Amino acid sequence: MGRIREILVLFFQFVKFGTFTFGGGWSIIAQMQKLYVEEKHVITSEELLDLTSVGRSLPGTMIGNVAVLYGYRAAGIAGALACVFGMVLPPMVILAVITLFYTAFQQNPWVASAMAGVRTAVVPIMLSAVVNMLKSAFRYPPCYAVAVLTLALYLFMNVNCVYLVLIGAVCGLIIAEIYERKGDAGHGAS
Repeated sequence: MGRIREILVLFFQFVKFGTFTFGGGWSIIAQMQKLYVEEKHVITSEELLDLTSVGRSLPGTMIGNVAVLYGYRAAGIAGALACVFGMVLPPMVILAVITLFYTAFQQNPWVASAMAGVRTAVVPIMLSAVVNMLKSAFRYPPCYAVAVLTLALYLFMNVNCVYLVLIGAVCGLIIAEIYERKGDAGHGAS
């Protein structure tokens, strides 16, 4: 019975994320950060960042991938299914209702104003998630330079994300090797 309870808890946590989180994947990551890292301490910020990095690297939606990865980590295949279905169920229901009444919602000034307000609240939520992950994201100081480099390559040279992930992985391996050879593997860790 304990296993079923654990899976149901995961399902309802992700139902909550899917219901009350606006702004897409990053705002859900912010909610995961708050619940799993800060409140429950079941994963670290670094582990959440790893899940997010892998989730972004895989085909499909980033947050769907993160839900599956976290669910699998927490409770195996049943946990993965519980998390992803819990997360997509509320938006599916909401979208089904909105679709039925699309014309009325589209022309309603109250709905348009509410959505404009929601958009203004989403940006700080997403920034909060990014700041919290950056605080503990990099084990070694040179990783900050790699992050700036890959951001610049993406923004200014339009380098494909696949290449950026590969650059990050290679640089991470090289940096870790250098620090391990120096005997400083623990220094710089958060």
